[in-house]
Amino acid sequence: MCVFSSIQTAELDWQSIDGIEIPISTQFGDVYFSKDNGLLETRHVFLNGNDLSERLSNLKPFEYFCVGETGFGTGLNILALWQLWQQVRPDNQSHLHVISVEKYPLKKADLIRALATWPELSEFSEQLIQQYPLAIPGCHRLNFDKARFSLDLWLGDATDIFPIIQKTHCVNAWFLDGFAPSCNPELWQQQVLDHIVRLSDHGTTFASFSVAGVLKRGLQQHGIQISRPRGFKHKREMLKAIWLKEDSSTHASLPRQQKIAIIGAGIAGLSTAWAFAKRGHAVTIFEEKGIISGGSGNPLALLNPKLSPIAQSHEHLMTACWQYAVRHYAQFKAFRALSVEQFDLKQTGELQQLITQYPAPILSAVTDNNASPIPSQPLNLSLNLAGAVIPKTLSEEILAHPNIQWTKAKITQLSEVNQQVQVYDENSVCLMQADHVVVCAAKDSAALFQTYPHLKPIRGQVSWMNTPEALHANRAYSYGGYCAQLDDTQLILGASFHPNREDCDVTTADHQHNLDLLSQIAPEFAASLPSIDLWQGRASIRAQSADYFPLLGQLEPNCRIFSFAGLGSKGYLFAPLCGEVLVAQVLSQACPIPNSLFEKLQPQRLIKKVKAKKPYYSKST
Repeated sequence: MCVFSSIQTAELDWQSIDGIEIPISTQFGDVYFSKDNGLLETRHVFLNGNDLSERLSNLKPFEYFCVGETGFGTGLNILALWQLWQQVRPDNQSHLHVISVEKYPLKKADLIRALATWPELSEFSEQLIQQYPLAIPGCHRLNFDKARFSLDLWLGDATDIFPIIQKTHCVNAWFLDGFAPSCNPELWQQQVLDHIVRLSDHGTTFASFSVAGVLKRGLQQHGIQISRPRGFKHKREMLKAIWLKEDSSTHASLPRQQKIAIIGAGIAGLSTAWAFAKRGHAVTIFEEKGIISGGSGNPLALLNPKLSPIAQSHEHLMTACWQYAVRHYAQFKAFRALSVEQFDLKQTGELQQLITQYPAPILSAVTDNNASPIPSQPLNLSLNLAGAVIPKTLSEEILAHPNIQWTKAKITQLSEVNQQVQVYDENSVCLMQADHVVVCAAKDSAALFQTYPHLKPIRGQVSWMNTPEALHANRAYSYGGYCAQLDDTQLILGASFHPNREDCDVTTADHQHNLDLLSQIAPEFAASLPSIDLWQGRASIRAQSADYFPLLGQLEPNCRIFSFAGLGSKGYLFAPLCGEVLVAQVLSQACPIPNSLFEKLQPQRLIKKVKAKKPYYSKST
């Protein structure tokens, strides 16, 4: 079992050669790119060594091509690849994805300085710099949707990272980069090479500036054919290799646009629809009651994670989802960035311990908050990378996507016939034949499966009212409950928590509960609020699994029907990244979470053998 710790950023020296600044790693005593011309070397070794100009230009409609890299470094290889992709990509919804691993990521300032060397790549480097993640262990998915290009940047030691990457799509071409084996032998050891091959398949190609014996032997023992063409400039040789395809009479079906049916229009359904639609697939949402009519329909959703210790962050669902969600929602008008002051009510000091683990400016101590009517406490924590989402606005933006449509209908049966799923309404009318169906109906999901894990209903009510003294618009408070400014004149408080209740009437008792929570930390401010009789509210039902993880994936092997439910009170936090994981399963694309977390989300984990009931879902050939 691997042990992760805080990520150490790269320590650099700089050397100027003919006016070009060359970064040098003090950890490894080696240059990040060739002193002769790093960009030309990248094109010669990695792009030409994998025949990428020809392969990328010949991608078929909706085909997915994955490149793997050992050693992200300055990102030069990836930016050169991105530039090539823009030059040769066909206009047919094909997609290029990169998986890259880095143990010592550059500080953002150093990355900007290094990439300034290559002004011809500025169009791409500026976009990379804008999304460049903070140094937290694990996978960081960066999407560049207009370019049909995406990157999974895994931060951590290659010996820890490669074993935990879930193989949902093979890597088609490898950039075996990183510092030379003489400087960084750990990267080139057999264990790492074995996992590189595990993530590959017949037809995968490999290229490297190095022809070291450890690399050649590590590939050849897997039957990979190696050649040694001329290297770049003064280097006599480079490595070029291919895992030859096996003779087979079967042929994979051509990729094509998929027809996706989504049952349910809460945040799970909307996020899943967006993930498919931005890849060019045709999505139809079926919803009985209306868009975000259930637990996702509150006036405001707060992104307020409880972060794990840094050593668990790579496989901690809330931490991984929070990082992706903030980047994801930033593209919508419905989002506003803010900080959340998290109260350490038990005075344990655990929150402040996280400050030393996470890179600045994610977390900070709360030292002075006199400008707010809510007084701070000494052990409070400020989460500075958070946000709020206006669900109604978000739903309107998502539904405006040209690949998404929605139909008001109650779906009562799904039937898989001849590699299609027939979607029936309550009148037994087939409304659609889909390639895949994703059931995002919270607790009602069980009605569409023969066996389904139990989801506990939890009633929650939020309250909002006019406030005599506005809080800071870009700051919210978390204290067992939460409060934030809803708009210029209204404050929102949440939320009550009643397991195993399914009533949705707004009650004075729950208003009082929300007020009592606020009174614990700010009694004077709570007393200044209008009478509860003047408050507004909304109650809804959340669905929670027995182990608090969502149900994400197939309930039966090789089935075209998937579940996405059980998000509890963290729907807006979980949904964007979980939508990407679901796409990885449905379309066989790269997965942005480690295999341990992937397994924790699979619905089969909670399915017990039960007496069969009349199936609402059927399958035939």
